[in-house]
Amino acid sequence: MICFMFPGQPLVHDAALPVDDDFTVIADLTRSLTGLDLASFTWNGTGTSEQVALQVYGTAMSLYHHRRLCRDGRRPAIIAEHSMGIYPALAACGSLPEGDALTLTHRVGSCLATIAEGAHYALGCVIGLTAIPLLAIAENNGVFLANRNTSRHFLLAGEKHAIEAAMAEALASGAFSVRTFPCDAPLHTPLIEAIAPRLEEIVNDYSFAEPAVRMMEHIEQDFLAAADIPGFLVRELCLPVNWEATYLALRRAGVTAWHETGSGDSLKKYNRWIASEHP
Repeated sequence: MICFMFPGQPLVHDAALPVDDDFTVIADLTRSLTGLDLASFTWNGTGTSEQVALQVYGTAMSLYHHRRLCRDGRRPAIIAEHSMGIYPALAACGSLPEGDALTLTHRVGSCLATIAEGAHYALGCVIGLTAIPLLAIAENNGVFLANRNTSRHFLLAGEKHAIEAAMAEALASGAFSVRTFPCDAPLHTPLIEAIAPRLEEIVNDYSFAEPAVRMMEHIEQDFLAAADIPGFLVRELCLPVNWEATYLALRRAGVTAWHETGSGDSLKKYNRWIASEHP
């Protein structure tokens, strides 16, 4: 059984882009609907932040890779999504048109970026600690667990100064790698609840069809129906991503082949780590 996995926002964009008809279609859609030119990675007219550009780029590349996989005759039995990978995943399962996936990404990302007007936020990646000591470190520093990718790979999110303090404490507590990344908003934390009504207004502008391919969500590992999608799109931005539980649930559902449908190979790496602990 084949699973297409849709990753979240990439950290960087690729300098070399594909050259084929499918990419041309996606690039034209992206430019006309969001204003982002993928070739130059610049906004046409009035743009927004680089983080939003990366979010739109991530959706565009996922839509492109999905097209290429389908053109090669590969069809998923199940779709999985991680963080903002939900938007291209909705297009892949038939719930949204590709253009709507792009505009929804752009509008949600732009709304999230407004939260940065009153504070400076960051993400902290911690590798090597388990969840219990890391949750204590997060509480000590007033930050939040945002991504539980494996048993020893986590993202924290919160105000930049607090994330930096948490990274220092994690390193002193035995983590073998910590890194800090800029972000517009502390995704997958309760801090997003402050703009939840505005996010609901955006989501309610879209109509969602019943998924033609089963899509597992990353919070409770349920399969989403059309009626579930609007609420999930807001709720998932306020709650942590649990990829470890999602991968294990997908295996129990019968998945035996995995295709990361987007930029990079982070989900494949997480899968190998989890599989080594759960043979």
